[in-house]
Amino acid sequence: MDAGRIAARDEQMMRRAIALGRDGGRRELPFACVVCRDDEVIAEATNAVRQDRDVTRHAEIVAMAQARRVLGRRSLAGCTLYTTVEPCAMCSFALRESRVGRVVFGLRSPLMGGHSKWSILSDPELSRAMPEVFGPPPEVRSDLLAGEVERSWFGWNPLIWTIIRMRGCFTVHHGGASPAVARPRRRMLRALFPGF
Repeated sequence: MDAGRIAARDEQMMRRAIALGRDGGRRELPFACVVCRDDEVIAEATNAVRQDRDVTRHAEIVAMAQARRVLGRRSLAGCTLYTTVEPCAMCSFALRESRVGRVVFGLRSPLMGGHSKWSILSDPELSRAMPEVFGPPPEVRSDLLAGEVERSWFGWNPLIWTIIRMRGCFTVHHGGASPAVARPRRRMLRALFPGF
């Protein structure tokens, strides 16, 4: 498949994940994930942590479990996982065990991310040391539609998003510069509370 078609599909599926997160944000934090094989959506999920009272029910884990049931196999080789925020370390280990071929995400997570903080997604040593457990590193595409994801989170809850952003939990990468961990507090507070 040519690069232009892959890029167009990536944007389409990420927009689907963003919309899903907006809907799921009514019940949970607006994390969302879509698992595809070529142009076919295999599974999609939002966080179910609060709903299930289970800290392991991240959107990626839920979507991968659904995808494995749909496909009737443990391996998700040949699949792409689209997620609004970089998978955490827990989800990244599950991605490697599930042998997902590609991971595409919007916002980076410099404190918890399984790619930017812990390098789990890109670590070749995992599959060399335990090839029976961990698949090869997936192709990773970061920062896709990150601005749209950020606006979605801000729309979900401006105050909580501002706190998350100020703490440097998630970041938006702007061009070739290093990602800014947080905007200056005063500017963010002014955006939330005009006249501050």
